[in-house]
Amino acid sequence: MDDWRITGDLDVFDAAAGPFLRADPTRNTSHLTILDTLRRAGPHAFGPADPVFGWIGAPKPVAAFLCTPDLPVLLTDVAGDAGDAARALAEVLPVAASGVNAEPSAAAAFADAWRARTGATPWPLQRQRLYRLDALVPPRRMPPGGSRVATSADASRVMAWLDGFASEAGHGAPRAVAEERLDSGCVHLWEVDGEPVAMAGRTPALDGMTRVAPVYTPRAHRRRGYGAAVTAAVSRAAIDLGLDDIVLFTDLANPTSNGIYQALGYRPVADRVLLGFTGGNA
Repeated sequence: MDDWRITGDLDVFDAAAGPFLRADPTRNTSHLTILDTLRRAGPHAFGPADPVFGWIGAPKPVAAFLCTPDLPVLLTDVAGDAGDAARALAEVLPVAASGVNAEPSAAAAFADAWRARTGATPWPLQRQRLYRLDALVPPRRMPPGGSRVATSADASRVMAWLDGFASEAGHGAPRAVAEERLDSGCVHLWEVDGEPVAMAGRTPALDGMTRVAPVYTPRAHRRRGYGAAVTAAVSRAAIDLGLDDIVLFTDLANPTSNGIYQALGYRPVADRVLLGFTGGNA
């Protein structure tokens, strides 16, 4: 197996691994949107530590990774032996890993190798499923109200809801990224009698792809169909822009949301495992 090539230079990484990532914007949605964020907001968009990037395979990459502050190492699918590539990465990663986000076998292999190297103990953060929109199916029972694009006048509410989402989900976009999505018309609200009751955002379009996130309904308004309705609205807006790959991630521990998105026409693509690490000497 080839060695991992590791760099802190975004341009070097993009030149080497960018075509590999863009060849499958659905599966590499997170990598592409993080790269876009780093270009737009600077290398410290996710925290004060410098990001690290890498790829393996020559002349063409067969896998790549990103490591940004406070986020798990984000590993692509691997063309070949995922376990070997993941173990090799864990052995040479030049920074401390807070966790790993990869397809299940690669996540397990990385965690085992990282524990052997550092003594860190892996623990489960989340099991995710990636979905791609096939054909949008509006909710069978539309709730009252309608959707609109959020504006700067909604900033305080949107930011408060983003904080609520991050608190419940355990993760969220940096505030500067959230503000940019609001300013660029990528956040939709569902309103009833002029009162916003739910929100759905999406990432800026990249290579014909956008990812729906986050979807949030305050507790007082849940179980009324607002989340499904606003997800359908933001999905329709992406379709109207001519985007081919409209994707989203779900938490597999939440069967309700998985059922809602499948009813809207989203179809499973791949599963990923997020593991955190505690202790160790990294």
